[in-house]
Amino acid sequence: MNMNAPGAQTVPARVEPYRKIAVIGAGSWGTALASVARTAGRSVTLWGRDEAVLSAVSRGRMNPRYLPDVELPDGISTTTSLETAVEGADAVLIVTPSRTLRDICRRIASHLGQDVPVVLCAKGIEAESGLLMTQVAEEELSGQPVGALSGPTFARETALNHPTAATVAFPFHYAHRLAPQDSPAARVAVSLSSGAFRLYISDDLVGVEVGGAVKNVIAIACGMMTGSGFAENTRAALITRGMDEMKALAEALGGRRETVTGLSGAGDLTLTCSSMTSRNMSLGVQLGQGIARGDCFSGEPVVVEGEINAISVIDLARRVRVSMPICEAVHDILHEAADLRETFAALWSRPIEGEPKGLSLLFDHPIGVEAGVRA
Repeated sequence: MNMNAPGAQTVPARVEPYRKIAVIGAGSWGTALASVARTAGRSVTLWGRDEAVLSAVSRGRMNPRYLPDVELPDGISTTTSLETAVEGADAVLIVTPSRTLRDICRRIASHLGQDVPVVLCAKGIEAESGLLMTQVAEEELSGQPVGALSGPTFARETALNHPTAATVAFPFHYAHRLAPQDSPAARVAVSLSSGAFRLYISDDLVGVEVGGAVKNVIAIACGMMTGSGFAENTRAALITRGMDEMKALAEALGGRRETVTGLSGAGDLTLTCSSMTSRNMSLGVQLGQGIARGDCFSGEPVVVEGEINAISVIDLARRVRVSMPICEAVHDILHEAADLRETFAALWSRPIEGEPKGLSLLFDHPIGVEAGVRA
């Protein structure tokens, strides 16, 4: 079957779901995905490090630390043993911070059954290597199918069964194109989809992952400008031009620009850049208000993925020679002590460009000429 042909499949095919799902990571998103899988009728085991949290999930049907006001479905098993969590699992969802992914994969590698799909639900680029998350996992999980799940999905809303859609991506090999109903992507999508949670399928891992990593950085930019007192015009411009940066990086790495216009790109970007529920947006707002980084989030050590991603995204962009001026601005403010207002003023006064990719134009900006700004 030609998966790209319009109307290639007009009659839905029957897909066998995975029965036993292991979710690695008991934070807000991991707990939400465990709830999603259980609501869809799967046997679910949730792994985490905090025994008190896990006990509350399995006995009290709540996660008091990350989702304190959400009632979880009955029947979610929990464990602090990675080996126990993945033993006998038909599919594994890894929902830990991106910086811990390599270690987690190493620890579970020898305990996975043959051909058990591993779905990465963390977003980012490995700082040291410049590898996407699936590339990191593939290095540590030799032979296992590795995919990614991404989209506009705040954990609390997902766990409350608000209608939510996301994308799951896996490589589509020749056999999968002949029988797509047997592909890991199709089986994961059917395994997690329910009345409220809906998954779409992609074969563009690069496009899906780039969208997930870069949107966090753009959200910090939107937050910075919002905190500085600017409003809807500014945020709309940053979202739109930020999406163009996402497209350029995805294409340079072998992904498809059209993927970035989907749920894992435009959808996730719009959500993350429009709500203080996003830690990335929230950090940016606080910095834009002049709050020192150490005092943000009331001084609590909150992990903000976009802050970490800003380094790895720009390192990778420079390596493949992709211009990402918004991400560069965020990087310089966060990690080079650049002045926030001066940096964004310079961003706005860069040389004037053509918007369509094919329109190759570059003109001096009148303000940029006065300020000495060059591309």
